[in-house]
Amino acid sequence: MRPAAGRSPTTPLYIGLVITLAAVVAYSAYVTKQIAGLRQLQNNLIDRNRKDSLQLLRIQNELNSTGISMRDMLDTGTLDPSQRHRLTAWQPQFERMRVDLEDAFRREQQVAPEGRTADQQRYLLTALAQFWDGVEESFTLVRQGKEKEAREQIRLPLQSELAALTTSVARLLVQNNESEERAAIQVTEIYNRVARQAYVFLTATLIAIILTSLYLIRSNRLIFNQLAVLSEQRSDLAQKLISSQESTLRHISRELHDDFGQILTAMGMMLGRARNQIPEGSQLRADLLEVREIAQTTLDKVRSLSQALHPVMLDEAGLEPTIEWYLPVVERQTGIGISYEKSGIPFPIHGNAAVHIYRVLQEALNNVARHSGAKKSWVRLRFTAQDLQLEVEDHGSGFSAVGPRQGIGLVAMRERAELLGGKITIARPADGGTLVSMTVPRERLESNA
Repeated sequence: MRPAAGRSPTTPLYIGLVITLAAVVAYSAYVTKQIAGLRQLQNNLIDRNRKDSLQLLRIQNELNSTGISMRDMLDTGTLDPSQRHRLTAWQPQFERMRVDLEDAFRREQQVAPEGRTADQQRYLLTALAQFWDGVEESFTLVRQGKEKEAREQIRLPLQSELAALTTSVARLLVQNNESEERAAIQVTEIYNRVARQAYVFLTATLIAIILTSLYLIRSNRLIFNQLAVLSEQRSDLAQKLISSQESTLRHISRELHDDFGQILTAMGMMLGRARNQIPEGSQLRADLLEVREIAQTTLDKVRSLSQALHPVMLDEAGLEPTIEWYLPVVERQTGIGISYEKSGIPFPIHGNAAVHIYRVLQEALNNVARHSGAKKSWVRLRFTAQDLQLEVEDHGSGFSAVGPRQGIGLVAMRERAELLGGKITIARPADGGTLVSMTVPRERLESNA
């Protein structure tokens, strides 16, 4: 009974390949998105925070320098009007510091992080403007001779405003540091998330590979089991076909040899007796002789055909004598010179084994006669302790034993060799042509006798 054909693994494998590619693309897109988000986070927050912190540090240093200059200015001079110019001498220095602070604030605005609110930025600019307005007012009071009021304004409101401004800048520095810490935490979370997803993806990929491998192993096992069953069925069918063929050929050979041979022999004898009863010189006597010769020729052809279909010698004498009888017959029929070499210690080969080896030799010589165009061939028969080796070589045009259009004869040769547990090899000798080699284990020859 023929086994049911299993479903082809091609479709599930294609589906698995598509799913795997889709998973790879999806995961690649996910990783690309995470990396882009990480790059954006780094560009928009971390780098801007660092640049802004540098400007805030610059502002803070400028504010500290301004505060120190204010304290030094308060310590300069007395209430004596002649010392008034000592306070106004600080104005150029404060102008320089004002220019530096305004430049620092302008640069800080350009790199301010996205988390900075408009109110915070407006407060800084307003506080800075109020501070410089107060400084300008103090110098105006000094020029008006109101040094005491100027000192009081510097000592109380301006220093308070400067302290508030310094505190606001310090608070912004703290916010930047906190933003950097939060960004660092986000970066770590992104890395951890990507790492977890990578482990999950790798695990899923390994599982998919394992499942696919198991599926392939199972499918291959089923396919090889089916092939083994089909091969066994094919061998059984080939053996039955070959046995049926040999049985048919043996039956036809015997019918030709026994029935037709006996009929033709009887006809020849009857024609001989009839001829003897007719007077010498009669035309009928000559005609009977001619008919008798025709009957004898037909008898010879029938016996030759009978031997070609199934030599009786195979059943009676075995393989070796049959080959020695058969090769001269091939030489006469084909005109090809055959050199026969035998080596080793012969052992008897009878029965089915003898028939299979004889058929291989017959088919190989037929191929030489039909296809090679050679005028000479070599047949070698080697007996060894382990096996029997048969070689048929010619130096003709040669042919390929591999390809989709192998002849039925070559297939039959291989089948016969496999039935005996042997093998057929076809090679090209150094001088060109074809070398057919058959090797059969001795134990199989003895068991098939």
